[in-house]
Amino acid sequence: MQQLQAEKRLQLGRRAGALRKTGALPAVVYGEGIPSQPIAVKYAAFVRVWKQAGESTLVELKVDEKPYTVLIHDIAYDPLTSRPTHADFYAVRMDKVLRVTVPLEFIGESGAVKNEGGILVKVLHELDIEALPADLPHTFPTDLAKLAAFGDRILVRDIVAPKGVKILASPEDVLVIVEAPRSEEELAALNEAVSAPVEVKTEAEIKKEAKVEAEAVTETEEKK
Repeated sequence: MQQLQAEKRLQLGRRAGALRKTGALPAVVYGEGIPSQPIAVKYAAFVRVWKQAGESTLVELKVDEKPYTVLIHDIAYDPLTSRPTHADFYAVRMDKVLRVTVPLEFIGESGAVKNEGGILVKVLHELDIEALPADLPHTFPTDLAKLAAFGDRILVRDIVAPKGVKILASPEDVLVIVEAPRSEEELAALNEAVSAPVEVKTEAEIKKEAKVEAEAVTETEEKK
């Protein structure tokens, strides 16, 4: 289990901005029967643990040496830099079923994409599940090598959930599919129908960019 050190935080509201300038991340820990408690963690340590644990793996959080078993429950991001600006830690009860979101981990390579020029369409990137904290999976590995021809798809029912894990999506929901490549005429028609979009970052894109930054921070820390 990943471990993260924290300390009680006195800087609240706008004063939290000064805390961030010191290399710390404002956060809060709470849970069933646990009053909300403002804390601070080192930013570099947080992104390193977050990279490994994500939001579906248990973390041991020590607040002034008092341990809590937590999930990284929610993260706020700077809309311009995509850097985390605040984190929520949810202290879990090991005997209580939780509902969390687990990311899909796409592995392997589709023959239809590699050899036939097919277009890989990832319809879903994560699945909602229910499980006891000790049974929570980190990811759901999804093997793209199964996609050998145009039209091949991977459904929710193809995911083998670990014991004690209930996937909440419909078994017939599509996770990923391979489509035939578009012709030049289809691409031209598509370009005419769609005007140039205004770039607006979605929450998923912000998370992805923040993950990339987390990896960069980790690599920098490891080189020191």
